[in-house]
Amino acid sequence: MLSHLLILAQAASHAAESVAPHAEAASGITKITQDFGISLPFILAQILNFSVVALLLWYFGFKPVLATLDARQQKIAAGLQYADEMKAKLDAVQQERAESARQAQIEATRIIDQARASAKEFLDKQTQESTAKAGEILVKAQQVIELEKTKMLAEARTEIARLVVAITERVLSKELSDADRGRYNESASRELTNV
Repeated sequence: MLSHLLILAQAASHAAESVAPHAEAASGITKITQDFGISLPFILAQILNFSVVALLLWYFGFKPVLATLDARQQKIAAGLQYADEMKAKLDAVQQERAESARQAQIEATRIIDQARASAKEFLDKQTQESTAKAGEILVKAQQVIELEKTKMLAEARTEIARLVVAITERVLSKELSDADRGRYNESASRELTNV
């Protein structure tokens, strides 16, 4: 195709050369084009070649590159959006974890307070029970002491009465009858009870 264009350009230049001697009175543009060596067929061929190369580069070079760049840009945007979503999720998880830790701390404090209250209640109950048992033991001990005291006093009276009778017999140097003995025992017991 390029060779056809070159042939066309050469034919056009030959045609222009054959016309040039006839138009000696050519305009200033023709003189400038001749001075600079600009040929219309070569310019047209170059424009056509440039257009073909530009179209080929556009469709086969720039368009795929731009599509790749656009796809890459979309992937980057998707990655940034994903990173933002993950950051938001991470923040939410951290807030949830902090809230969970705060709730656990509150629950632990409540359990500790409840355990302290329960321990204090148990201690108070045990103290009351111990005090009550100690009171019962004290009352029983006082009763036992009172009983022992009464028993001891009764034994002491009996012994004292027996001693009084024995001393009286010796003092009187005679034997007392059972009736006399009973009378002396009763009078000695009455006197000891008054003491």
